[in-house]
Amino acid sequence: MDIVTTAAELRARVAAWRRDGARVGFVPTMGNLHNGHFSLITLCRSAMGGRADRVVASIFVNPTQFGPNEDYARYPRTPAQDQAGLAAHGCDLLFAPAVEEMYPFGIGQSVRVEVPIVSVPLEGEHRPGHFVGVASVVTKLFNLVQPDVAVFGRKDYQQLLVVERLLRDLRLPIEIVGAPIVREANGLAMSSRNQYLSPAERERAGLIHVALLAMQDGVNAGTPFADVERIAVAMLEKARFVTDYAVVRSAQTLLEPEPGQRCGLIALIAAKLGGTRLIDNLPIDENAAVRRLFETNHVSFANPLTNL
Repeated sequence: MDIVTTAAELRARVAAWRRDGARVGFVPTMGNLHNGHFSLITLCRSAMGGRADRVVASIFVNPTQFGPNEDYARYPRTPAQDQAGLAAHGCDLLFAPAVEEMYPFGIGQSVRVEVPIVSVPLEGEHRPGHFVGVASVVTKLFNLVQPDVAVFGRKDYQQLLVVERLLRDLRLPIEIVGAPIVREANGLAMSSRNQYLSPAERERAGLIHVALLAMQDGVNAGTPFADVERIAVAMLEKARFVTDYAVVRSAQTLLEPEPGQRCGLIALIAAKLGGTRLIDNLPIDENAAVRRLFETNHVSFANPLTNL
């Protein structure tokens, strides 16, 4: 795997591949990589992921998507470990720019990209300015790499919607693939921020996925959305989470669903455990395969909708 740090080097490498007729895939990350990230590299090369002949990954902790009281300064940075993992999983080129390379006029003077509608609720309410930072840096990265296909994890579901809308509005010819969430044995969605959790907190954090499964069951049983959400919040708060939201929304717009709507829904949770903020989501699906998969990870599941 080659490593470049400047836009000029990146463009030269990608241009050489294109002269050879290669299809280019892209996986943007902020580093501190885990198996969830590495699965994106694998998917990028697969038929489902668009069969990229060459894969570029970026590692850039983007300051503009962190709020003033968030963890930009202490966000974990593990470059040697990340480089070894990417190389082992078939990445061809790592782009690891400095802040000055991505923001040549300084952060305060940089161009900003705003994506309306889907960036407004949920994370948009709890992290003002976050999605402007995301959309701006993703636009910069897409312009530099100009990939044929890009892979994003579905754990950051709202971010995926923002990127998809960005591409459609700007008419960028890039195929976006949403990769399945990779989970730990207790159902906790893999995240770089999981390492902030103590061992006891990490085990307890699996309750977020249990709550999502309960929300799915509640909707499929015809329970009113408000009751499904109220019970999920009660579950989490009983386990000493501080809940930002636990909601059922339209999967395409993140707007509140119509009463009686049962198709095209998704459950989303954001909650703090100790000092760590965790997010997760689950499509509302009557297929019991999701539950069976969860139970094979040796986590007992009791429907909390009937227990509270």
